[in-house]
Amino acid sequence: MIVFMTNREGVAVKAARPFVKWVGGKAKLVSQLLQHFPDEYNDYYEPFAGGGALFFAITPKTAHISDLNTVLISAYKRIQSDVEGLIEELRQLEVQYKSLETLEEKRELYLEKRAQYNVLENTSPEKVALLIFLNKTCFNGMYRENSKGGFNVPFGKHPNPTICDEANLRSVSAALKETTIALAPYQEAVKSAKAGDFIYFDPPYHPLNATSSFTSYHADGFSAKDQEELRDTFKQLSERGCKVMLSNSDSEFINELYKEFNVHKIYAARSINSNGAGRGKIQEVLVTNY
Repeated sequence: MIVFMTNREGVAVKAARPFVKWVGGKAKLVSQLLQHFPDEYNDYYEPFAGGGALFFAITPKTAHISDLNTVLISAYKRIQSDVEGLIEELRQLEVQYKSLETLEEKRELYLEKRAQYNVLENTSPEKVALLIFLNKTCFNGMYRENSKGGFNVPFGKHPNPTICDEANLRSVSAALKETTIALAPYQEAVKSAKAGDFIYFDPPYHPLNATSSFTSYHADGFSAKDQEELRDTFKQLSERGCKVMLSNSDSEFINELYKEFNVHKIYAARSINSNGAGRGKIQEVLVTNY
């Protein structure tokens, strides 16, 4: 289904979609999340931006998005300011990949580009193009880093992926036109939030048990202590008069942390899990202070 939105000039345009697949992405949950949105709000904040599925679905007029992944934020900024240059680089990568006849040749190119990606500076414009290339050609569209911060996802055996989605990249650029994009921890990212602003937190989920959670998309993890500190920030924003919503696992720990707020149950499709029993429809929590 093609979704259209009205841009700031009142013209109907094709709605943007995430330009990379990201662990914990909310594309399949957007309709449920929107059911719990506040009736009205001022500025929109999303401190764990990831792939940005919810942001692109609502394209707020005044938005602040942030993340701790340097390359991801560099990608958002490059699409915002130099989408045509990025498109040209991705075209070349797509032509190079699709000119190869066998999957083994494609795998060799993938490994070559992955090695190149891991030695480039995180703010390099070239690394942004490689981020998208690797995301479209790696296993399951995952983003994962090892303990040293190196991208380590294996080849995905995709014979004919869309590496350069020109129309969507231009739509993403248009959606980001008036957006503030920052490389920042969530505490810093929400410092400017005022009464009436809306903040959506989508942190790495707390594990349901010792083996069920996949949170290592970044070299730095997210501990129980981090979850407690995030709850404290949630509470501070609530006391400031902000409207706050948070996604997390339906674990006893998370339910206890947010017991003084409204805890809603929603269902998400999980596909990234080492245990097949952990795939399918999984209940999550959506916490709101309104």
